[in-house]
Amino acid sequence: MDLNGKRILITGSSGFIGRNLVAFLADLGIRPITPAHAEFNLLEQSDIRRLMTTYQPEIVFHLAGLVGGILANKQRPADFCYENLFIGSNVLHEAQRSGVKKFITLIGGCSYPATAKNPIRESELWMGYPQPESAPYSLAKAMSVVLTQSYRQQYDFDGIVLVPGNVYGPHDNFNLNSSHVIPALIRKFHTAALEGKTEVAVWGAGKAIRDFIFVEDVCRAIWRAAETYSGGDIINISSGIPCSIRELAELVAEITGYTGRIFWDRSKPEGQMEKIFENTRMRDVLDIECITPLREGLEKTIAWFRANDATARL
Repeated sequence: MDLNGKRILITGSSGFIGRNLVAFLADLGIRPITPAHAEFNLLEQSDIRRLMTTYQPEIVFHLAGLVGGILANKQRPADFCYENLFIGSNVLHEAQRSGVKKFITLIGGCSYPATAKNPIRESELWMGYPQPESAPYSLAKAMSVVLTQSYRQQYDFDGIVLVPGNVYGPHDNFNLNSSHVIPALIRKFHTAALEGKTEVAVWGAGKAIRDFIFVEDVCRAIWRAAETYSGGDIINISSGIPCSIRELAELVAEITGYTGRIFWDRSKPEGQMEKIFENTRMRDVLDIECITPLREGLEKTIAWFRANDATARL
């Protein structure tokens, strides 16, 4: 699809990936429609319909939803399930109803089964139950796959679902009660370095392995999919490079200048022990690579946090 001059709407434009996608498009000279939550409440179907009627978008990047880390998911499972089911279903339905030509949304890698073999292929999605700590959220997001495929079959609606790995970068959520691992570590070590603390506690034993991807690479993949892909099969967006939480914590400590002890709190959960994503389809179908090395991405993220710690989501 030629995207030049198209009316592009981003839901969740004030969120983590949304803010970065807006900046990415700005570098391309594109100004998308970025509706404010105060004007359109996506938990009200009438507001979603009014949003589509008001702006008549041709392309929708649907990034809105309730997100959080292990602790937040354990505390609010009903909210994470209901809000993501409602918003995902109704934004897609009203987009199709209003004549949107292309719809791109994301689900998390946590939607894959806890027992999926690593590296995880897209075909594994329905082969088992997700990690219990985040299953309500994970399954709610996975329904986006069923929805897009159903609307494609019945209405020939061009809905696309991408599955990024563990995304990090500027504008992330740095609240220790709801953040994911990288922003939580950045905040902990940055604060400890400033205050001269001699010990920082990190959840788990550091043995869990993840596949981290810088948010700029995710935005590039989203845009590439909008330009070149039109299919019902999901696509992993991933570096494919494994990193243990212990290695990650030591790297964040080094970059932030923290020199004290890292205490591994084994009484806390660390989630699934291994989660790496197979990225052959990304490379073959979208013809892209996730090019940002972890150290470089962490340096950019830490620099952003230091410059914006007064206004970052804490």
